[in-house]
Amino acid sequence: MTKLSGQTIGFIGLGLMGKPMARNLKAAGAEMIIHNRSQAVIEELAAEGMTPAKTPADVASEASIVIMMLSDTPAVESVLRGPDGIISGLRPGGLIIDMGTTKVMATRVFAMEVEAAGGDYIDAPVSGGTIGAEGGSLTVMAGGSDKAMQEAALIFDVLGKTTTHVGPSGTGQVAKAANQVIVGLNIGAVAEALTLAKKAGADPAKVRDALKGGFADSRILEVHGKRMIDDTFTPGGKCTTQRKDLAQALELATELGFEMPATALNMALYDQVIEAGHGELDHAALIKAIDPDD
Repeated sequence: MTKLSGQTIGFIGLGLMGKPMARNLKAAGAEMIIHNRSQAVIEELAAEGMTPAKTPADVASEASIVIMMLSDTPAVESVLRGPDGIISGLRPGGLIIDMGTTKVMATRVFAMEVEAAGGDYIDAPVSGGTIGAEGGSLTVMAGGSDKAMQEAALIFDVLGKTTTHVGPSGTGQVAKAANQVIVGLNIGAVAEALTLAKKAGADPAKVRDALKGGFADSRILEVHGKRMIDDTFTPGGKCTTQRKDLAQALELATELGFEMPATALNMALYDQVIEAGHGELDHAALIKAIDPDD
């Protein structure tokens, strides 16, 4: 018997991250009820044995656990609150898990609304990109009740390498905001460092090798640095998504009454990349703001 045998799980949002995550849940034995705005991926996954549902409400009425992996806060709001939204079809005791990156304050409101409707809510954004989604090695940062976390534990074990219960509703998204600030600034640092190496006449690939194992080493240098050197930017996480996440982090800082100047500068660089037409590339393409000729 596989880990999720006998469980029915709903999944809404089958993009770069959601599709491999849904596949991993099915491979672990879950019966999958799926919904997505674009129908091509629905047809693809239906051919693999997953069951399409017409609306988010239909997903919630058929599955006691529903995962959302959506692009932004308005998408989450629509899927939850819309006329055919999850809340309108929620089973008593149903668990809703938001694994996308959603605004903190909105997340706390969504959690209260789901709880008022008789369900439970976890915000569980992830880090690891498509590599982690495909390999089931995501880092999960979760906010919610102890009871809800116990119910979701096996699901997180399938999808992720590590899961941290940060605290009550909203704190998973706080952790993800911090994550995206660090990721964005590190991508910027690697982009500047490798451009400096190139302009100074050194081989950026050799410089990257020289930095491995020292204090400058990081997962960003390993993965995104290689993308910059190879000039291959097939998206694991898009520039537009990174920019959105930085904007959310800055908005949260403003609400809390302080400034993040380095993050604001980093977002401005992503604005340059997006304005140049590179928004759909991997966020490592930030190097194109530092070295437009790259």
